[in-house]
Amino acid sequence: MTRSPEYCAITPYSRRAGSSRVRVFEWLDRVGTDFAVVSYASLADAAPSRLARHPLAVARAELRLRSIAAAHPGRLLLHREASPLSRGWWERRLLTSADFAVYDFDDALQWDRGAGGLARKLAPKAQKARTSVRHADRVIAGNDVLGSWAAQHHGDVVVIPSCVAPEDYLPKTSYALHDPPRLGWIGSRGNEACLLPVAGAIEEIHRRTGARLTLVGTTRRSLGRLEALVDRIAWSPHTARTALADIDIGLMPLPTTPYSLGKCGYKLLQYGAAGVPSVATPIGVNADILRQFRMPAASGVDEWTEALRDLLDGSDARRERLGRGARAVVSHRYSYDAWLPRWAAALELPAVPS
Repeated sequence: MTRSPEYCAITPYSRRAGSSRVRVFEWLDRVGTDFAVVSYASLADAAPSRLARHPLAVARAELRLRSIAAAHPGRLLLHREASPLSRGWWERRLLTSADFAVYDFDDALQWDRGAGGLARKLAPKAQKARTSVRHADRVIAGNDVLGSWAAQHHGDVVVIPSCVAPEDYLPKTSYALHDPPRLGWIGSRGNEACLLPVAGAIEEIHRRTGARLTLVGTTRRSLGRLEALVDRIAWSPHTARTALADIDIGLMPLPTTPYSLGKCGYKLLQYGAAGVPSVATPIGVNADILRQFRMPAASGVDEWTEALRDLLDGSDARRERLGRGARAVVSHRYSYDAWLPRWAAALELPAVPS
């Protein structure tokens, strides 16, 4: 980088990764400000195994961060972390190098202490999150749980939810059940394990109704005996926006952990954008979204079985009322259009074009 950029955004992943796409790229697509965007190594994720396969890309990424810090950008947006190898030094240096720096996070990184292997333990996200919050000029948190924690370490915290663009999702038009009924889930391979604790409920619903589970994500099998009921669709921007309208009930189970408490309910919002009735674990922001959608919450296998059975046994008209109501809530309360002025103001950007 040969000159100091007026506006710079740093994100750990490429546009293909959900977090970076939702929290950075989609916003920047909507503002009339030219940001220089730097994605660490331009990879879909920063898993240690993936980084190990791209050593040259990692080396170039580390040098690029040094160049950005030395250039002293005028406005800096840092999402989640600057480098998966950092223990906080890059985040501190970059945030303090800019004239005005904003730190954005959408997961409970403050409680991520490196579970999952030695490589993760060497650079835990918890320490980086605390460092980033303390050295930013302003913090954007994805929900009230994250915002409350950040407010303990910083006096200027803005809560902006992870948003969706309802107009980009093909809306569900028929609420008559498929034969067999189709349950659905969307997400990354790393999160598929969330389905295992409710496998018993899915299997029981399959036994009673023949229902199958559509997974929009990876095509690699990872769910053991549940795979006999699974139909997989590879994730792409197109399938993410069209496949959901073809399921009958959306699923968002979560483990009851502190990390889940910080989740932003994005799967629920995607189902809502497509007008799909859904069931979710009522933890963190999920509980509030379910209340707004007027959709069932479920915490254990028995509750999940009952909630799914209730929706499947209900009338087409009831499922349509729930689905259309959820889409209306998403449009008014969780869309980019609804939050764009607040987001632009948080970054102190020029007025957003109408």
